[in-house]
Amino acid sequence: MALYVQKFGGTSVADAARIKRVAARVAATKRAGNEVIVVVSAMGKSTDDLIDLADQLHPNPPAREMDMLLTAGERISMALLAMAIDAEGIDAVSFTGSQAGILTDSQHGSAKIREIRDFRVIESLDAGKVVIVAGFQGVDPESKEVTTLGRGGSDATAVALAAANHADVCEIYTDVDGVFTADPGVVPQARKLDEVTFEEMLELASTGARVLMARSVEVAQRFGVPLHVRSSFHNGSGTWVKETTMEEAFVSGISHDTSEAKVTIVGVPDRPGVAATVFGPLAESGVNIDMIVQNVSHEGTTDISFTIPRSAAAVAERAARVVAGNVGATSVQVDPGIGRVSVVGAGMRSNPGIAMKMFKVLADDGINIEMISTSSIRISCVIREDQVDDAVRALHAAFLEEDSNG
Repeated sequence: MALYVQKFGGTSVADAARIKRVAARVAATKRAGNEVIVVVSAMGKSTDDLIDLADQLHPNPPAREMDMLLTAGERISMALLAMAIDAEGIDAVSFTGSQAGILTDSQHGSAKIREIRDFRVIESLDAGKVVIVAGFQGVDPESKEVTTLGRGGSDATAVALAAANHADVCEIYTDVDGVFTADPGVVPQARKLDEVTFEEMLELASTGARVLMARSVEVAQRFGVPLHVRSSFHNGSGTWVKETTMEEAFVSGISHDTSEAKVTIVGVPDRPGVAATVFGPLAESGVNIDMIVQNVSHEGTTDISFTIPRSAAAVAERAARVVAGNVGATSVQVDPGIGRVSVVGAGMRSNPGIAMKMFKVLADDGINIEMISTSSIRISCVIREDQVDDAVRALHAAFLEEDSNG
């Protein structure tokens, strides 16, 4: 008997008809002789609707109350799906994150899973039931407070449950057919990948590909949980995310992100320890810093630029201005008009010249590069936001379309 963990996103359970379709798929998996744990997101755009309501009532809603509010969406989905599965003649039971034993740290809005104590889940599986768990949520065992895991947190819930229960596969059902070489909305020629490595998927997810939450890929890689990204609307082959593939791709995909801002602290004294002085307070403010560039020192001072989520720009600016005053920097500049484009591929390790080709493609399109960041299988460039789509299309044509690769 195999154990399947199946996660269904918001579009998959957006209305009664879609919930019935999901129930039929789950029931078919169960009738085939498998154990099934289902993780669900909130219906459609209901999380966004709840956020909008909160914003109408409070300019800065308390984080605890936001978590109490937002976890309601998944509770609705799980109960309705349990009813629909029961109507299929299959015993089902729904659990909130806390009832399912998903224990987190205390960070409201972006909690991390620390431990799974899913005794009730196991008991229900042993009783022959389909178990439905509300995604995106857990509980801090110290304070007993409900927490949420951040955007895409249902992916993390599903992978954590799969890892804890040694599932044979974790299926991520969504509104797309799988993982593509680029966003099909930007590049109509983008093609679906049959398989991709954990390492590549982590880079793609971290640099803008939204099909999987980056943290869920990290957990899957750590515990060796095979991921199968599939459409909830048909039985297509989807994309497998696993440790290795038959042959490492030269370039697997082009990802992009337009949700960041750039902060520059101008005229920072160039002396030992200043970087720690600059970034310590930013970390304490909970600002997640991505790319960092320090310019060459000139007459004893330098400029330090870094990228952050645009949603954290106000917090980052306040912290940066305090830092600038403490170290004697000249000024702080915030630029919300940036975007990032990345080329990702495990085969890049053994294929020199990728960076040069990427820079030439962007230059030929008149796109100026403001910052560069690399890993062994990724090159990312910060450019102007209004040039991102053009950059993605040009890079995809250069690296991934058949007439470009021969």
